[in-house]
Amino acid sequence: NLWIVFLPWFVGLRMILHCIDLLHDGPVAYDDGQVLQRRILASMIADASLSDRLILLEHAPVLTVGRGGSHENILADAERLAAEGVAVREVARGGDVTYHGPGQLVAYPLLRLGEGRRDLHRYLRDLEAVLIATLADFGIGGRRREGLTGVWVGDEKIASIGVAVKRWITWHGIALNVAPNMSHFELIRPCGLADVRMTCISELRAEPVLLPDVAVAFLARFIELFGYELLATDEGKANC
Repeated sequence: NLWIVFLPWFVGLRMILHCIDLLHDGPVAYDDGQVLQRRILASMIADASLSDRLILLEHAPVLTVGRGGSHENILADAERLAAEGVAVREVARGGDVTYHGPGQLVAYPLLRLGEGRRDLHRYLRDLEAVLIATLADFGIGGRRREGLTGVWVGDEKIASIGVAVKRWITWHGIALNVAPNMSHFELIRPCGLADVRMTCISELRAEPVLLPDVAVAFLARFIELFGYELLATDEGKANC
């Protein structure tokens, strides 16, 4: 695993964010990603001195149903899901049904929401802002839609967000479509929304875009918006 260390500025406090980059390991089973998140979350709850984490990965094909979500929004039967190699999991995040799979950037921020930032609506809007800025780096105009969570390009949804918070530590996170198998979104009613169409960066760009390049752009925008600064070594390289 690649560990990148960053320093943010929070009212004179120096805190550290570790970025766990699993993208180069290939698709990660959803259950393995959950085990990793839960382990880090438990450690952060038990030890207030532990720093924040940001996990970057892509998942093997899976449909996830959030709290309050409905299996009725899964349009495919068990036989078709098995034929497509798509698992189904019920999860602790907010939101309804979504799809994760190879070619999609998934980011799980495990952040302590300190005094003055304990506002989940603000946190969701901040994540949307990071996604919109990331898309702009690739010449794509992302936008919000009133009353909905996530990011759209025109009337098509390109990124989904579903989060959970425990002891004011965030987990779960975002899914940005770079070049996934778009036919898998036909297995569901994405986010429980009728007649929504999903899109991805590769459909909107003439040139191919690599997932690691999008991850680098996302990380830079995340650092910028949340106030982190890259900590470099004496050679000026990232401290990895």
